[in-house]
Amino acid sequence: MKRYLCAAALFFVLLSGCNRDHKRIIAVIPKGNADLFWQSVHAGAVKAGRETGVDVLWNGPASEADYTVQIQIVDAMINRHVDAIALAPTDRQALVTVVDRAADRNVPVVIFDSAIDTQRFMSQVATNNYKAGQMAAQRMGKILDGKGKVVIIAVKPGAASTEAREKGFEDAIHQEFPAIQILDKRYGMALVAQAMTVTENMLTAHTDLDAIFASNESSTIGAAQAMRGRAGKIKLVGFDWSPTLLDDLSSGKLDSLVIQDPFKMGYQALMTAVKHLQGETVTKIVDLEPRLIDRQNLNDPDVQAQLHPDLKKYLE
Repeated sequence: MKRYLCAAALFFVLLSGCNRDHKRIIAVIPKGNADLFWQSVHAGAVKAGRETGVDVLWNGPASEADYTVQIQIVDAMINRHVDAIALAPTDRQALVTVVDRAADRNVPVVIFDSAIDTQRFMSQVATNNYKAGQMAAQRMGKILDGKGKVVIIAVKPGAASTEAREKGFEDAIHQEFPAIQILDKRYGMALVAQAMTVTENMLTAHTDLDAIFASNESSTIGAAQAMRGRAGKIKLVGFDWSPTLLDDLSSGKLDSLVIQDPFKMGYQALMTAVKHLQGETVTKIVDLEPRLIDRQNLNDPDVQAQLHPDLKKYLE
């Protein structure tokens, strides 16, 4: 009997040691999977995972508007007992409950891309979106010579990152360019087709329009599609990028784009989670700088490096 008990005790000691030495798994949960932006985030996270020997478990909803699916994914990761979660909250309020639940279960959460209305996360890695909106407004003021009429193609209510961009744009226009009027603001709901429809509706409603600000990739693509075939002076300042948007920028169909560095964002979010798991102190709020690109700087080497990370190297 003694021999059996000793053997059993040794088994559990060895088992607990194996559990301590298991390969860490970090869940990375984006707002969606459709846009090139999220593919770049994924690649950056995979790069960090390879460098640190961590497995990246990537899963997100098909649509950025579907916060219920994102909640289910976070719940599933908590129940799976992953070592940490990196989350881009689709809605700043709707995801609070699961982030708090993760904290209650001692699963550390890194918030990335978009803020959330709780402080029970370990760190936040995101573009300074308010500043990015101000940058777009300053470009708008420059190309309109400080006067004119503009509309905004917004993304969706409750999305903290794009709300901050829109607020930064609106505040800077009101404060720095009082002769520019913001005539209208409508939501594309993170869907290209809907962004195109609301743009067409505003172009019809405001025949004296001078410019459009679109606050994310899908909104910018939708606005650019709505403007195709319409001869006129209307200028478009967009946000984020895709190959078609870069083509439109090169050809002059849109004026400029404010871009982020999603590859760096994914890399930093994953590395932050790893550092925390290793017992290192991490910064609570990490701001990443936005950048404005136009035809003049599009081909600069550092801009091209930011626009074209090697996705195949990390995602295939």
